[in-house]
Amino acid sequence: MGKIIGIDLGTTNSAFAYTLGEKPEIIPNEEGDRTTPSVVYIKGDQLLVGKLAKRKAVLEPENVVYEAKRFIGHKYTEVQKEVNSVSYKTKKGSDDGVLIEVDGKDYKPEQISAFVLQKIKQDAEKYLGETVDSAVITVPAHFNDSQRNATKAAGEIAGLKVERIINEPTAAALSYGLDSQKDEKIAVYDLGGGTFDVTILDIGSEGTFQVLSTSGDTSLGGADFDEALVNHLKEEFKKAEGMDLGDDPMAMQRLKEEAENTKIQLSQTENVEINIPYITSGSDGQPKHLQTNITRATFENLIKSLVDKTRKPVQDALSDAGVSSGEINEVILVGGSTRVPLVRDTVKELFGKEPKMTVNPDEAVALGAAIQGGILQGDSKDILLLDVTPLSLGVEVEGGLLDTVIPRNTTIPASKSKTYTTAQDNQPAVTINVYQGERSMAQDNKNLGMFNLEGIPPMRRGEAQIEVTFDIDANGILNVSAKEKTTGKEQKVTIQGATNISEDEVNKMQQEAEKFAEEDKKRKEMVEAKNQLDAMIYQLENFQKEQESNLSDEDKDKIQNLITDARAVKDDENSTKEQIDEQTQKLQTEVSNLMQQYAAANQQQETSTESPEGAQTTEAEVVEDSEKNEDNKDSKN
Repeated sequence: MGKIIGIDLGTTNSAFAYTLGEKPEIIPNEEGDRTTPSVVYIKGDQLLVGKLAKRKAVLEPENVVYEAKRFIGHKYTEVQKEVNSVSYKTKKGSDDGVLIEVDGKDYKPEQISAFVLQKIKQDAEKYLGETVDSAVITVPAHFNDSQRNATKAAGEIAGLKVERIINEPTAAALSYGLDSQKDEKIAVYDLGGGTFDVTILDIGSEGTFQVLSTSGDTSLGGADFDEALVNHLKEEFKKAEGMDLGDDPMAMQRLKEEAENTKIQLSQTENVEINIPYITSGSDGQPKHLQTNITRATFENLIKSLVDKTRKPVQDALSDAGVSSGEINEVILVGGSTRVPLVRDTVKELFGKEPKMTVNPDEAVALGAAIQGGILQGDSKDILLLDVTPLSLGVEVEGGLLDTVIPRNTTIPASKSKTYTTAQDNQPAVTINVYQGERSMAQDNKNLGMFNLEGIPPMRRGEAQIEVTFDIDANGILNVSAKEKTTGKEQKVTIQGATNISEDEVNKMQQEAEKFAEEDKKRKEMVEAKNQLDAMIYQLENFQKEQESNLSDEDKDKIQNLITDARAVKDDENSTKEQIDEQTQKLQTEVSNLMQQYAAANQQQETSTESPEGAQTTEAEVVEDSEKNEDNKDSKN
């Protein structure tokens, strides 16, 4: 088995790592950075991912997709707030999921995430020097079954075998507790770009990591902080100039980038001066500039209600774990948004202690995922991880009620069964409606899917014995089966949820991802070929300058024609790689011949123009030789 890498597939940034022996190490991407923006640019057959894609956002906001993780596994109706905050087009898919429209084509959020994972896979292979086809991918602890399935599908589309889906806070705890030599209870407060989780764990000195409880909000993160600041700046500009920047996608993208940078700076300083020149134009065509100051106090006032939304999940997690905040030994901060001072102050207030600063909030999750990968491939044998399911799972029963089969915070993997019956006489079939959530009415929870158990023999109401079994695997993904006990008829289903991606669709999306990869490879080869031809043109031009006084008129014309022809091929957008390579080879041959020709001519010229001393010496030698010949002649006589 090759290396199983660990991947933190983030809302705004992603990171990936591997184990070197038992020690996890971050893998830098191709650009040398330790995190990769989860941003994708698509135009025609061009696909860019990461920093290069992010750079395109201001000029081509409609072609740049970001924060796709906020849509993954969701129905379109569930993410209207998020839909309204992005610059690219979205719409409702035939399966009620989200479709992202870029350059006239529709993509599922899983495909966009797969493009990010594909870059991660390629960069890891370059760094490690070996094929990478397996990964442990992390998800927010509060991700439901649909979101976990969708994340797994994204990995498969990218060509990765997803060995395990692991909760982000649990992964961070693995990273923190790897060298722990004591028994302790810890809280992981994970506030990322788009999601929030809090997890309570019991770490044992013998290498056990038992999750006691988890809670959170899958629609809360640093992106919401950015949006709050964007809306504030937009309103300030509207008051000053009477113009709404919301009508200008390019201006909004510049505003979004400035808001993100301002948020980061305000974690280090009390005041930031914002200056965005030429952000838009007035009705008279004159440029408008945005200039203002943002203090940390203003920013904190804008985001206070958002940060306060993390309080209840913390209290719920402590309550479900059966511990008080005073019993928590350490609080670990994970996610870039925990660098915001107000967040850290809130955490200190909630737990009554300073949070631990020894874990890198951007890297801890990926490192923990790599540790889990190491466990699976046998590198780490002394670690036992016991995770939990974040939300209750159950079925809809008579009256529209939700009957819980597996309660939230049950240790996984888990399998539990309940027996149900029919509601009417001679009922030939029952519909099993599966839900996830904590509300008493089924319709108020997340519907994961449904299936029918048919062929029930005629019986009076209440006589049929239908056993429904919920089976959650180590990834937190659910399988449901129903069996009528008297006949033995059984129906099994893997719940796929809102996205409902079939194996055929996964294969189709894999081919599309591979097509982009192939186009990217061709594009790189074309750039390299043009660069090589350009280098040969430069070499020929240098030769022309150096030998200008020695070149014949014929060779001058020949060289100029070679340069003109080569430039024409290089600059022609319709030129094929074969034509460029052919032109490069032609130049290489001609340059080599010319250099040899004029090197010989130069050497001959140097010989004929040697110094006077050299000439006298040569003449003396000739005279001397002549005298010797005369002597030889005399001796013979």
